[in-house]
Amino acid sequence: MTKTQALTRTAMGAVIIALCSWISIPAAVPFTLQTFGIFLVLAALGSRQGSVAVAVYILLGLIGLPVFAGFSGGPGALLGPTGGYIVGFAFIGPACMLADRLPVPALVRSVLGNLAGLMICYGFGTFWFIRVSAASGSVYSLPAVLAMCVVPFILPDCIKLALALTVGRRLARALRLTGAAC
Repeated sequence: MTKTQALTRTAMGAVIIALCSWISIPAAVPFTLQTFGIFLVLAALGSRQGSVAVAVYILLGLIGLPVFAGFSGGPGALLGPTGGYIVGFAFIGPACMLADRLPVPALVRSVLGNLAGLMICYGFGTFWFIRVSAASGSVYSLPAVLAMCVVPFILPDCIKLALALTVGRRLARALRLTGAAC
C-alpha cells in the first residue's frame, strides 16, 4: 500500500468515526454510534492503522473541529465530564494490537481485543467522570456513575461490536481484493 493510500484510509477512518458520533441520543453520557465507528475502523483497517485513525479523530476534536457527539469539539469537550470516555477510545486499538498476538482464531482475537479496550475505556471514562464532577461540586459514588455511564451502554456496545466486526471484516476483505491490502 502506498503512503497516499494509507493516509487516505486513516483519514476516512477518522471521518467514519466522526459521522458515527453525530448519530446521537442525548443523555448525561450520550448514546452514539462512536463505538460502532471505532470497532468498524479497527476491523476494516487493522488494529495498527485503525488506532492511528482513532488518534486522528481525537486530535481533530481537540483542535476544535465538531467531530464529537452533539457536534462538539475543542479542549472543553475533552476536559468535561464525558471527555474521559473519548480519551478512553484511544485504548481500544492498542488492546486489539495486544490481542493480535494471542494464539486463537482472528475473530476471537478481534472480539477479545475490542472488549478489553472497551473495558479500559469504561474504566478511564468512569474515573474521569468522577474526578471532573467532584471538581465542579457534584459528588457521585462509583456505583452511581457505573449505573449512569457504563451499565446502560454494555449491551448496545456489544451489539455495535458484533455488527461492526461483521461489516468491517467484509470491508477489509474487499479492500484486499481490490489490490490495496491493509
